Formats: sequence, C-alpha cells, structure tokens
Amino acid sequence: MDNVYLDNAATSFPKAPGVGEAMCRYVERLGRNVGRGSYAPAMEAAGGVLAVREKLAALVGAPDPRNIIFTPGATWGLNLLLRGLLRPGDRVITSPMEHNAVLRPLEQLRAAGVTVELLPCTDRGELVLDGLAERLPGARAVALTHASNVSGTLFPIAQVGALCRQAGVFFLVDAAQTLGVLPVDVAAMGIDGLAFPGHKGLLGPQGIGGLALSPALAQALEPVVSGGTGSMSESLAMPPFLPDKFEAGTLNLPGIFGLGAALDYLAAEGEALRARERKLARHLWYRLMELDGEGLRVLGSGEPDRRVGVVSVDFPGRDNGEMAFRLEQEYGVQTRCGLHCAPLAHRTLGTFPQGAVRFSVGPFNTFAEIDYLEGALEELLAP
Repeated sequence: MDNVYLDNAATSFPKAPGVGEAMCRYVERLGRNVGRGSYAPAMEAAGGVLAVREKLAALVGAPDPRNIIFTPGATWGLNLLLRGLLRPGDRVITSPMEHNAVLRPLEQLRAAGVTVELLPCTDRGELVLDGLAERLPGARAVALTHASNVSGTLFPIAQVGALCRQAGVFFLVDAAQTLGVLPVDVAAMGIDGLAFPGHKGLLGPQGIGGLALSPALAQALEPVVSGGTGSMSESLAMPPFLPDKFEAGTLNLPGIFGLGAALDYLAAEGEALRARERKLARHLWYRLMELDGEGLRVLGSGEPDRRVGVVSVDFPGRDNGEMAFRLEQEYGVQTRCGLHCAPLAHRTLGTFPQGAVRFSVGPFNTFAEIDYLEGALEELLAP
C-alpha cells in the first residue's frame, strides 16, 4: 500500500477540494489589502473576508460575524484569550490534559501572580466533574480542551459551560481537535471564548484560525497585540469595537480565502464527512483494541462514541520512536511519536517521559488503511 497518512490531529491532509485554488486566485488576481483602501479590488477583498466571518459565525453559533476574530491559529487565539483576560491575583481553572498552547501561557501567567488550578482526571484522561461547582466561585475563568490531542477523549463541555454560566465565570475552550469534526454551538454550550485552527477539522490551510467571543468576554478582554487596523487611525488606542479591537496588522488573506473554500466544501459535504469520520474513528479504536495487551497499550477512554478520531498507544518494553520509525519506513504509515506538546496529559495517562505513538484519522482516510495499520502492527509485534 502507498503511504498511509494517520497524523490528522497535527494537520489535515489532503485539504478540502478548492482550498489551493482559492488561495492562488486571491494572490494572483486580487491581492489587495482590506481596510486600507476604498478602491474596487480592496472592497472586493473586504467582502470576501466578511463572507468567511459570516460562515464561521454560522458554524459555531456566534452572536454576530463581528465576534469572529481571525488569528494565525489556535495557539495565538488561546494566548489572546488567556493573556488578554487574566491579571495578577486572578484564579483560573484548567486540566492536566491540556495542550501546551494553554499550559505554557498559564505557566508564564502563574509566574506573574495568576493562580492556576488543575481539575482531576482519571488515568484514562477523563475529566472528573465532582467538586467543580464548589471551586468556581471567585474564579476568573475555566480553560479546557474540547477533546484531548493525546487520548482523543471528549470533555463534557456543555456541562462545564452551564456551571460556569451559573457562577458568572468565563469559559474558554480549545477546539483544535473538534471544530469541523463535531457540532459546536458556543451559546448552547456556554462558551465565552472558542479558539480554533483552520488547518485541522475545518480542512483549510495552515496559518489561519480564529476566535469566537461572547459580547461579555469581548468587552473584558484587553488586546494583546496592537497596531494598525485601518480604522480610528487618529487614535493611539486600539479601536473599542469588533473585530478591529483584536485584529492589528495585515490579516492572512490568502489563508482566509482558502479557509472560505474549505467552509464551502464542509457546508455541502459536512454531515456526510462527519458521519464517515465517526465511523473511521470507531474502526480505528476497535482495531487497535484488538491488539491491546498483545505488545501495546491503548490510551484513553473505552467509549468510542465519546471521543474523536485520535488514538495513542504505548509499546511497553519497546522504543516508541523506533516503532513509529519502522511503521513509516517499512509500511508507509505516517504517524506521530512523542509527547504531543501535552506533557501533563502523558503524566496523567502514565506515558511520561517515553510518550506514545498517536494515530489520527481524517474524513479522507479509508477503512482499508486502518485494517492495513493493524496488520502492520501485528507483524511488528510478532516474536
């Protein structure tokens, strides 16, 4: 079999049809900036950006397209949320299953006087909600992943959002592994700040992502990056209105147009793609579970319907890096080995410091590829 790409948790491949053409069309035929000119091509570019904002707002249930903020990706978005909201003396609640895009900014904020508390998780990576309601009073924010990028386990975001709303605590969510894969509704889930990339479940290009902000959070957030916006140029302060308040400098316009093409594809094919990816995710889980205890250990929750298509395994007694290398060299299976930028998740799952080998499907994988992976692992594990 040709190369089998099973690293969609890092970035989707292939991209949605039309993404590259849309980016090329912008660069070669339009190419103007937005907010810096009133001539026709610049206005056409601005209209294209607004259209993508509107599509994203509809996708996540944002109150207004202006509440969608473009960023270079989820990491930038999470930094804007955390650094823009938290001040010395504040208290924030998170979990050990977070990506370093949350943990590293929080570690810097902790050193500056922010109190960071970790919620308990099971050794399968499941969030323990007992006691959360009692810890919320006085907290400034809760910041959680929607799904672990290591175990694939889903967190009960709607339940946490309801508790945060009752307590008047801002709820920030990392949707890096879920947006485009699972339905997300920020209002229904009680989410104040949703950070997402364009290059994973949305099937768009790298270098573009965004935030969806509630009106209350948008008012409370301070801009982390300042500069030109094309609006209120007479003022040395950032504009107080959205989206300009958080979009300093030139946007990644080729990326936005490419993301727009991906969103069009998802609008037309999204339900079928989601259904297919859910089936692929279950197939991957069950195929790997057939080998559990036979030379590898499958990490994460045992409920396939409460997870995304990310399954990580540990090879006890073997070198995980060597196993990933042999999968690629001998069988063409492309995956990711290591700590996946989530060291506390691996401590929770019992795979620190050796890490794990992560397999992650996308909608363009096939069931035959997953069966092929199982056969390759059986051969590698044979005595």
